[in-house]
Amino acid sequence: MPEKNNINIKNRKANFEYSFLDKYVAGIQLTGTEIKSIRDGKANIAEAFCVINNNELFIRNMNISEYKQGGTHYNHIPTRDRKLLLNKHELHKLSGKLKDKGLTIVPLHLFINEKGFAKLEIALAKGKKLYDKRQDIKKRDTEREIKRKL
Repeated sequence: MPEKNNINIKNRKANFEYSFLDKYVAGIQLTGTEIKSIRDGKANIAEAFCVINNNELFIRNMNISEYKQGGTHYNHIPTRDRKLLLNKHELHKLSGKLKDKGLTIVPLHLFINEKGFAKLEIALAKGKKLYDKRQDIKKRDTEREIKRKL
């Protein structure tokens, strides 16, 4: 079982698909078996996205595997919607910016803080065009070549 500070679940695809405008750290409302599965490192945020319903922020399609020792009726649903906890000021700011065309909220990083709470780093993001992705690949390749020569 990994230490609580070693939990580091990232959305690697998000950095390639989106350019980030603002970043926030939000708490997650979880059940007992969900936090135990996250501490075991059994979560996936690659296909997840965030939505705002009734002035509340939720994450959808975040997959937290069932906890093995959870039994049958105590276990959770792996891909249920989970509420994200932000300040009202941050929620109003996000909902106002989401009205702009082409913006979305993307989860970047799931971790457990020093107090033992699960936190999710989210970002207000804009989708990249194909030529932006090509420029990123070209930039990464040139940096790799420079490092190789040094």
